[in-house]
Amino acid sequence: MKPLFESYGKNTLFSAIAKQLFGKKYERISRSLALCMILFTAVYGAGFRIQVSPAVLFLTAFVFSAGIMWQVLNSSQNGELFMGLFMLPFDNRKMLISYVLAFGSYTLITKTAVVFALFFALSRWGAAEIGAAVLLACAGCLGSAGLYIAAHMGKGVPGKRMDAYIFYQPPASQGKKRRIGRRGGILWYLLRYVTSNKNYLANTAGLWLIACFLPLMLGQFEGLDTLPMGFAILSMNTPICILLSCDPGLEQAVRLLPGQAVRFCGAYGLFIALVNFTESSVYLVSWQAIRGGIGCADILTAAVFAMASAAMSVFLEWRHPIRGWKIENDLWHHLRKYIVPLVMLLAGAWIGM
Repeated sequence: MKPLFESYGKNTLFSAIAKQLFGKKYERISRSLALCMILFTAVYGAGFRIQVSPAVLFLTAFVFSAGIMWQVLNSSQNGELFMGLFMLPFDNRKMLISYVLAFGSYTLITKTAVVFALFFALSRWGAAEIGAAVLLACAGCLGSAGLYIAAHMGKGVPGKRMDAYIFYQPPASQGKKRRIGRRGGILWYLLRYVTSNKNYLANTAGLWLIACFLPLMLGQFEGLDTLPMGFAILSMNTPICILLSCDPGLEQAVRLLPGQAVRFCGAYGLFIALVNFTESSVYLVSWQAIRGGIGCADILTAAVFAMASAAMSVFLEWRHPIRGWKIENDLWHHLRKYIVPLVMLLAGAWIGM
């Protein structure tokens, strides 16, 4: 019997998949490792240390890696990236292994490694703890892949329990006409666009959950009004702020049609502001239930933060859309996502002081 991982050279399935994710010369690996080194050096050099329980490190390693792996496997761009690969003859077992290994490597190197750099800089860890965290991160990727396979078992070729075609998602039709008209029509389009994507809904639901617990964390600071800082944290709803970046067809339609820029950006900003305000409303209700003292001025502040963060998000998306990404996960974790929350966080801290 031939070894399972033999001859993984330049022309193997693993290399073909990995180059789609990391670049033709695997340049994303060096960029990610450089980012990890910069982050580790900056945090470690600042001398800031906290005591972190090994259980927190282990849980983060497993859950974070599993979540990212699930996102990348379910990316809607996978069909376009790997359509040609699945059209060619391939060995079913090698394709399954190569696909999982390539996506797992992408998750660990470009996403989990950044989290590890932060954890390792903030606290002291032994070799056994570091090794266990890495193994749990790998287990999270494998577990997520196994769950994906189980959830899509009936999608492949009939009669094959372990079929590589379960990873293939046909690319969305490029012939769909996007009707973008009056303001109400744009808002309705955006609502349907977001509600049709479960990842967008899950992200918003997650922020609602965070909003419920934020008063417990932010209320611990004495002598500082931390309520506005919560509004800034809740503005990090990445998926709704990258609709043009993740849909080049929509962006092209908006930019080409006369008069659509102002109408679309206005409706888009209003849509983001409404979503932000719903999250802030949950936060205000939770704060009132836990700590009390919410007044009209706080509601007005929430509305101002929702509109300001929405305006900045639309400006960045219109003037500086994200290019050169491979899968949706690259968009969701792009460094641009932190610009608006950081600005709003500084504003919230200034107001609180």
